[in-house]
Amino acid sequence: MHTPRHALSTALLLGGALITGPGMAAEVVEERIATDHLELRLERVASGLEHPWSAAELPDGQWLVTERPGRLARVNEDGEVTRLSGLPEVSTRGQGGLLDISLHPDYTEGSDWVYFTWSQARGGVSATTLSRARLEGDRLVDVKELFVQDRFSRPGRHYGSRLAWRDDGTLLMTIGERGSPERAQDLGDHAGSVLRLTQTGGVPDDNPFVGDGNALPELFTYGNRNPQGLVVSADGTAWSTEHGPRTGDELNRLEAGVNYGWPQVSRGNDYATNLPIGLDSAPGMRDPVHVFEGRFAPSGLAQVTGDAFPEWEHDLLAGGLASEKLVRLALDGDEVIEREVILEGEIGRIRDLRQGRDGALYLLSDHADGGLYRLAPAD
Repeated sequence: MHTPRHALSTALLLGGALITGPGMAAEVVEERIATDHLELRLERVASGLEHPWSAAELPDGQWLVTERPGRLARVNEDGEVTRLSGLPEVSTRGQGGLLDISLHPDYTEGSDWVYFTWSQARGGVSATTLSRARLEGDRLVDVKELFVQDRFSRPGRHYGSRLAWRDDGTLLMTIGERGSPERAQDLGDHAGSVLRLTQTGGVPDDNPFVGDGNALPELFTYGNRNPQGLVVSADGTAWSTEHGPRTGDELNRLEAGVNYGWPQVSRGNDYATNLPIGLDSAPGMRDPVHVFEGRFAPSGLAQVTGDAFPEWEHDLLAGGLASEKLVRLALDGDEVIEREVILEGEIGRIRDLRQGRDGALYLLSDHADGGLYRLAPAD
């Protein structure tokens, strides 16, 4: 882990101090973190999570957290972790495992479905899969497989797997190109795309490629390498952050039917030669809104809303894995007008981030002994 930029980490030096914040007990990691607009307090809500991948807040303030080795944890208001049963057997080869999780948008009104993505193995190959279930006590029940990408394959990487609900009740789901770049330009292959599905895993009638005999009807966008950040903003715009190869990590505004260029277009470099791997732009292919500096390795994306961070209203926050950064992006339309590094190394690899009902930001650190963290304005 990098050395934190911020000096005030007295709680860790003293062995940690338990405090009571909105809804959950927490251990102070950084008392004050200075940013351009405000000072922040960083707290650890829970520890002992093995490579956590995604989090979803339940109506009672508890959190569901997926762990990539195939476990689902529930974190209560005291930071205690309970593992739930009833999950399918996931493939943990390479980057596979239990991945994203999302509640049905009407969860509090009776549609108590929990949606999750995972890598499913079959005869030595695997595929990105979407399932849903209900939570009953300490187990999942009524588990149902809703969607499986059309082709099981090797190698065990680039599953994508982020989920985000649109205002029309449809579900966006990302799938990486599974380590085979050419698949991202094949409209007859789910790999390297963002899908748009109904809440039961079906095809919405107005998807962009419905009726095209040369394209799979679930496709919403294509030419995507491995999108691991996804959010639908307050105005209904879908945004994704996507891994480039060696550098070239992107922020994209997702629009129906658009080709985002991979592998013909990329601002990244070849792993072996470190030479540019593709064109900067090409006709018929959409350029990224923003290219992150260096080897950012994006995972997790959120839009800030509400009263807790008024100076950041509607800004995007992007987490980074290899960079261990949390980056704030202020946009004016499709132009990034302000960029700020908020965290750099304080919690290590940032796998996911969500804004909680209390207005605070919740982050997951991707480590064998990972944790759930809260970032809120300092008192």
